[in-house]
Amino acid sequence: MNADFTAEELAFQAEVREFLANEFPAELKEKVDKRIRLSKDEIVGWQKILYKKGWMAPNWPKEYGGTGWTPTQKYIFSTEMGLVGAPEPTPFGVTMVAPVIMAYGTEEQKQRFLPDILESNVWWCQGYSEPNAGSDLASLKTMAVRDGDDYIVNGNKTWNTYGQYADWIFCLVRTDNSVKKQEGISFLLIDMKSPGITLKPIVLLDGHAEVNEVFFDDVRVPAANLIGEENKGWTYAKVLLTHERTNIAGVPRGKRRLASLKRIAAETDDGFGGTMADNADFKAQLAEVEIELQALEYAELRTLAALSVGKAPGPESSILKIVGTELAQKMDEMTVELAGYNCLPFVPEQFEEGFDGEQMGPGSSAAAALSYFNNRKLSIFGGSNEVQRNIISKAVLGL
Repeated sequence: MNADFTAEELAFQAEVREFLANEFPAELKEKVDKRIRLSKDEIVGWQKILYKKGWMAPNWPKEYGGTGWTPTQKYIFSTEMGLVGAPEPTPFGVTMVAPVIMAYGTEEQKQRFLPDILESNVWWCQGYSEPNAGSDLASLKTMAVRDGDDYIVNGNKTWNTYGQYADWIFCLVRTDNSVKKQEGISFLLIDMKSPGITLKPIVLLDGHAEVNEVFFDDVRVPAANLIGEENKGWTYAKVLLTHERTNIAGVPRGKRRLASLKRIAAETDDGFGGTMADNADFKAQLAEVEIELQALEYAELRTLAALSVGKAPGPESSILKIVGTELAQKMDEMTVELAGYNCLPFVPEQFEEGFDGEQMGPGSSAAAALSYFNNRKLSIFGGSNEVQRNIISKAVLGL
């Protein structure tokens, strides 16, 4: 792919920058800069601004309300969003379940679910992992038994991100125990308001209940909510996961994180009359991270080019996931290294809505600790990096 922008692409870049400068709410940008968590209403409000502009779903086909952008335009948009800190649309609906519905759903399902996903009228969450089925997802045990026009679902899911906000959940459920475990799984859409569903929050290291356990107790789900064929859910799930892993690479967010790291290094005393930006060892670490981030960016561009001609992301999505998440964690570690003992007074409350104490800005010790703690999960969710290396070994190296 040619990395030089054409005149038309430069004009598009200018349009994106102008849009973000005028339409990304200043109060949201301030919160993002201070690493204060956005509320559900704030996230949805921003997504509705993107929808009004027609930019909510860059990767959707135009027939469903997508942008029709080229891979380079998608890259420009994502990069400009990341550089100003504008949140990417919540992925569970627009990036994850929607492509599965488009590829395998009935026309009735497409008409029912896709418009509300596009307009952010419905919040989706993911029901994949279970207490004993995470990296080995095919071992899931949540059962769905056919009963007339319904399925009766029993079991539980875990590590359910923002399930407390969700209206719907897309689930992998076991519909046949008599076959190979990957062949007895189905893909089911479930209304979170259904009787028999309960949530239990899981508090993470950073003190925030970002994830949940979801329990299903004789939950009745219409059979019309089955995507595709019964017992073919594993095939559909793999399509979804490749899109999720590609998205996790986070190159634009990495660029913003790197810029912040350089700024902090320039403001941090090295103890010898200079700053850490002048420290030879730290400069070498920065250079290594910047080189890795640029290489990741080109790998992501190649993946986008493949998607533009109708190919689904393959094992390269696992490579993007591994490198992207490990780079993010490396930059978190470097930020903590700069903060040193100042990371000890970690005050998670400052990142919550309504906090009225002294606010510590971006690059502060508390912000460094928050990111470090929260981002330990990056190399685990979306399929652990160890599993991704197994995928690469089989698909690329033939081992």
